[in-house]
Formats: sequence, structure tokens, C-alpha cells
Amino acid sequence: MTSRSTTRRTARAAVVLATTLVVAGLAACGDEQAGGAPVSSSSGDAATPSASPAPTGPTPLDSTAAAEQTLTVTVDDGSGGKQTWTLTCPADGTPGGDHPDAVNACAALAALADPFRPVPKDMACTMIYGGPATATVQGRWGGKDVLATFKRTDGCEISRWNRIAPLLQPGQPVTQGNSGG
Repeated sequence: MTSRSTTRRTARAAVVLATTLVVAGLAACGDEQAGGAPVSSSSGDAATPSASPAPTGPTPLDSTAAAEQTLTVTVDDGSGGKQTWTLTCPADGTPGGDHPDAVNACAALAALADPFRPVPKDMACTMIYGGPATATVQGRWGGKDVLATFKRTDGCEISRWNRIAPLLQPGQPVTQGNSGG
């Protein structure tokens, strides 16, 4: 027969293990998604990793990439309202295009190693619905073609959206931390 103290210790260890796994899973859904091999995403489907090594931090804009830092952003609010902007983020520090918050949008993108990386297919995400809004970003960033789709259908996608909020929602700050993931 098992003593009560042994049963309690076993139960306590199981709770600690379960809590650790949950915390680790949530941390993986948050802002840690920014690292890893560069990929491009089309409609949130499978992405193909690049052959180049993963950047370890924000990529500085060199003169070659500067001319290629142009994006077209289309945001659909989910109820029929659609807005499209262009954004240029050159190395000289003077953002251009007709994006209403070009300075903050360029800064938010430059602060991330790979701002358009999709959520990995095997990522465990909280089932939180953030609304019907979707966005498509197309153009060139960091010398690479970009075609990425953003949505707010679960915690990981909401976190991904929030990392580049100034690009998708002009006037909004970048939201850090786990917004669900």
C-alpha cells in the first residue's frame, strides 16, 4: 500500500511537470517565433526555409537591400472595409510611401530578424479568436521577396500580428509578450 505522503509527492511532481510544459508551450507561441531560418509565407501555408543561415538579430539595411525595402500592405477588416498602403524603408532613414505611420512601421520591421516568418505548422496555439481581420504583405524586404498573410484566428497568429502592429494597424504600438500562443 502506498503512503499518503508518497501519493502527495507524486501528485505534486505531476503538477509541477504539467505547469512547466504549459509555460514552455506558451513561451514558444510568443515573441520567440522571430528567430529561425528565413522563410516566405503565402496564405499562411507551408513555408520553405531559405538556404542561408538564420540571422541572429535585426538585419542592418545595406545599400543593396535599401532599394528593395518596399512593401504593399492590404488590410481587410473582415466587414467589407479594405485599405492598401505602400511602405518604403530605405537605409537613409527617410521612410516613404503612403503608409500613414511609415516611421513606426519601418522601425517595427527593422527590429525583427524575420518579421514575415509564419507560425510553424507544429506549434501549439491557444484557441483565442482575435477577429475577422486579415492582411497581406507583398514586396521586397531584406533583399528577399515577401508574400505573407496575417490573420487573428488563434493566439499564435494574434502574437504574430501584434509583433508588426504598426505596419498593419497604423498608430498601434508593438505588443510584446504572450497574447495567447
